[in-house]
Amino acid sequence: QVQLVESGGGLVPAGGSLTLSCAASGLTFSNYALAWFRQAPGKEREFVATIKWSGSSTSYADSVRGRFTISRDNAKNTVYLQMKSLKLEDAAVYYCAARYSRSTYLATMKHEYEYWGQGTQVTVSS
Repeated sequence: QVQLVESGGGLVPAGGSLTLSCAASGLTFSNYALAWFRQAPGKEREFVATIKWSGSSTSYADSVRGRFTISRDNAKNTVYLQMKSLKLEDAAVYYCAARYSRSTYLATMKHEYEYWGQGTQVTVSS
């Protein structure tokens, strides 16, 4: 079955950096667009970033654009989220998601994604 396993979360000071990874199995990775979402306590799960199946296109939430970078390695079946200049409001559980797509459309809504990981906690300290 399809599995998405996130790693790399942890405690980081405000202004610091962290890179999350999501390893996928059970699917043909290069047929899937990948995304990161996050959910803070008491809030809805929100879109963070997405990347096209080929890696040639990306899209970001306004709140993270310029600070976060999504990338993928199709040979390793892994998607990454490099986070810089972290803010207190970036603290959340970060989820990896996959959507079967070989199109140019970049989905940003959580209902558009078929598979989800269990999440990894990112805590930002002041």
